[in-house]
Amino acid sequence: MAKQSIHITLFGGGNVATHLAKNLLKLPDIRLQQIYNRHISAIKTFEEQTEIIDDLSQIKPADLFILALKDDVIKPFSKKLKDFKTLTVHTSGSTPMNALQTNRKGVFYPFQTFSKDKPDIDFSTIPILIEAENDEDLHMLKTLADMLSNTVQIVNSNQRKALHIAGVFAANFVNYMYRQAADILQGNDLSFDLIKPLIMETAQKVQSLPPAHAQTGPANRGDMETINKHLEFLKQNPKLDLYKYLTELILKDKNN
Repeated sequence: MAKQSIHITLFGGGNVATHLAKNLLKLPDIRLQQIYNRHISAIKTFEEQTEIIDDLSQIKPADLFILALKDDVIKPFSKKLKDFKTLTVHTSGSTPMNALQTNRKGVFYPFQTFSKDKPDIDFSTIPILIEAENDEDLHMLKTLADMLSNTVQIVNSNQRKALHIAGVFAANFVNYMYRQAADILQGNDLSFDLIKPLIMETAQKVQSLPPAHAQTGPANRGDMETINKHLEFLKQNPKLDLYKYLTELILKDKNN
């Protein structure tokens, strides 16, 4: 018996939708039959590969609807699809599955940071977290996820929220620290390129060491002489309070 394709309609034109569309289009057993976005210009790049639409009345029957939309849009938008019997999933880390106002619902969450400006991402390295209300729908999501990724895991909405929060700490907050470092370097006529090997080494270390064991620096050593020199240097800098706060947290962890 020939293997049946999974027919998918993707909703969205942002970072996640763009990278997901690129990778779904590469899969021989997947038919990405339509991409919807209210601003057709955001999905124009796919017009030669699939049908792009900006009118919900043009939606065709499908096996799966994927809503790659902003968190606050998922619930109200999904109400527009409540007359369909199609399995509908969102791609959000922090939105519960039950926010979907559809007959069949689930979650298909690729755990990665996405930017349109970054070239193709290797989806095989991205963990995909899935959830559904019944075994049949879960099987479809796992089949799709296994085509894309080497790491697929079934998690509930609370676990997914915990993972999303951890991601904010590990990626968004860390990137904000890169911005602070860049400001300090630029303010002293130094290139951000100088710090890139340090960033890479730190990221590499936590691939083989627990973060608590990979921690270094003056606060971890309890080196108050160096800390005080840093505080003096930052005396007129708005980053002073941030440096003090983080240093105090590391000192506290060290002493516990």
